[in-house]
Parts: sequence; C-alpha cells; structure tokens
Amino acid sequence: MNIGNLFFHIHYCNMRQFDKAMKYEFKTKRTLKHHEIGFIIGAKGNIIIENKKYKINEGTLFYISPNVPHFTELYIEKTAYFMAVHFSFAKVTFNDNSWIVKNEAEKLPLQPLQELKDYSQIGEIFKKLTKYWYDKLPNYEFVTKNLLEQLIFQIYEDMREQKHNYNANLIVEKVIKYMNQNISRKVTVTELSDLVKLSPTYLSETFKAETGYSIIKFFNKMKIDKAKEIIIEGDKKVKEVATLMGFSDEFYFSKMFKKLEGISPSQFYSRNVY
Repeated sequence: MNIGNLFFHIHYCNMRQFDKAMKYEFKTKRTLKHHEIGFIIGAKGNIIIENKKYKINEGTLFYISPNVPHFTELYIEKTAYFMAVHFSFAKVTFNDNSWIVKNEAEKLPLQPLQELKDYSQIGEIFKKLTKYWYDKLPNYEFVTKNLLEQLIFQIYEDMREQKHNYNANLIVEKVIKYMNQNISRKVTVTELSDLVKLSPTYLSETFKAETGYSIIKFFNKMKIDKAKEIIIEGDKKVKEVATLMGFSDEFYFSKMFKKLEGISPSQFYSRNVY
C-alpha cells in the first residue's frame, strides 16, 4: 500500500491523563467501524486484540482496524497518558487528469502493537494532534489531518528502522544518490551492485525492502519525474527529452511515461501549460 495516496478523515481524538495509582479498563471488548491508533506513556498492562493478548510497557503504540474486537486494561503506578486518534481513509489517485477515489479496502500495514525504542518524537506529534483537536482553533481540521499523516509516517520510519539495519539504509541512500547523479544515462543493477560491493540479488532485495520499489522501477520513476520538469519548460521536443533522460527509443520513453503518469508526454504538456 502506498500511504502517499491515502486521504484521511479524523472522527475524533482523545487524551486521558492519570495522576494516581489505579487500575483502568477501557470498556468490555468493543468493536469500532473505523481505525484507531493509540499511544500509552507511563503505564503497564495488557491489550487484547482479536483474542490475542499483547503486553503494554512504557511507550507502547497500538493499531486497531475496523470490526476488530479489543479490550484494554492499564495499571497506573505514576503519571501516565493515553492518547488516541480515530479515523477513516480513502485511496485517492490522479490519473489522466482525473481524480479517482476508492473507499478503503484494507487496513493499514501496521502492527497491532509496537514497542518504541525512542518514543519522544511520536509522543510530541500525538500531543500536538490531540491539543489542536481539543482547542478547536481555526483550521484545526486541516492541522490535525496533517499531523495524523506525520504520525503515520513516523510510525513507518520506526518500523523500518527496527526491521532493517542501519547499513541497509546507507546502501540504499548511496545507490539513489548515484542514480540521481547519472539520471541522464542507463544504469544497470550490476553497475550499482559493484558500487556498493554487493551481489545484484542481495542489493535488489535490500532496495525493495527499503523503498517498496524494484531498482529499475524506482530509477524509471526518477527519470519520468525529471522529464516532467523539462517538459513543463516547453522548449524541448519529446525526442529530445527522451535522449536527455537516457532513452534511445522515443516511443519506449513515451510508453514508460504513460505507464507511470496515465497520459502521454504531449498530453502532460498540453494539460499543464497554457
């Protein structure tokens, strides 16, 4: 799932602060018709999601998708916070100069429960999100929606860092930098694997795990993005743009452009330049 294509709607946010030792239970097995991301600081306990028990520790993040029964019990020993955002989303894409909106068909690819090593950044975003929601200042809907997107992005980053090691990040960054520097020519996977001293197979697997794209598809996407900039300038023919981006075949370039953008290079120009 490409989270960049998702449009979010927040139903409500809530935050509870606990200042004394106590046991707190959040209703008996409730089921929601929307999504919920919750964040717990300073408490321990359990959360049961679809009959599976997860242990809550300091700095725990959980995700509940629609129609999933769940139950939470917290044991408070000191000042603790519970924050949550309830939302729905739709997939929105722009193709052939038209917007296409599809209702959500699946849950977000998040873990039901995630222990955060450094939860300060996610905690700050969550606090801002709930504060703006409660204060109801002008444009709070826009601000909170933007903060929700930041929150989900930060959660993905945390998941990615836990799943992949630091070396993998450096390798992929080095490859992308090299592709940027050589965007006007053809670059092979073998050439890139020699650059980072890895086998082509291992590099391809690492790159796909880090970016969600194959190396060639990612590089072509970079080329087409750059081609759009050149086309908008309006002083180059399609054949010239193709050559600048390292395509020896103008028709293959146009085919690749249409595959990624939904329209031909000439159509892209006519619809974006007056």
